[in-house]
Amino acid sequence: MALKQLRLSLQFGAIDQAARHRAALPRHQVTRWIRHALSEDAEITVRIVNAEEGQALNREFRQKDYATNVLTFDYAHTPVMADLVLCAPVIAQEAKAQGKTLQAHYAHLLVHGSLHAQGWDHESAVDADEMEAYETAILKEMGFRDPYR
Repeated sequence: MALKQLRLSLQFGAIDQAARHRAALPRHQVTRWIRHALSEDAEITVRIVNAEEGQALNREFRQKDYATNVLTFDYAHTPVMADLVLCAPVIAQEAKAQGKTLQAHYAHLLVHGSLHAQGWDHESAVDADEMEAYETAILKEMGFRDPYR
């Protein structure tokens, strides 16, 4: 299967331990992870933020007053146009708690956010099962273990 084309903008906000997060997110890997999740060509901005920025965006756009791991702002599905906002401290804490490397957790959440950008959701149990199975298959194809086990 030929991978879809991706125009990627990778941005880092003012985050603690910036070198650690940048090392986990080399541009060529971020591109690879997202391209494996695409069913259409895409233009995606990935922004890595601190807890304050993550919380402010989640509060403003989802009316939830906490920082979450990934927010997806999808603007079009063909071609895919989206912003993925990942909260560095939340992702680092989750990776540690789940016994994953920081890079493996970023890969999972970039795949997850990319699927959201294409209309996937996990609002129902059936949708969640389908999305998790697809994420797992994509990640296994790239050499990552099942993120849900």
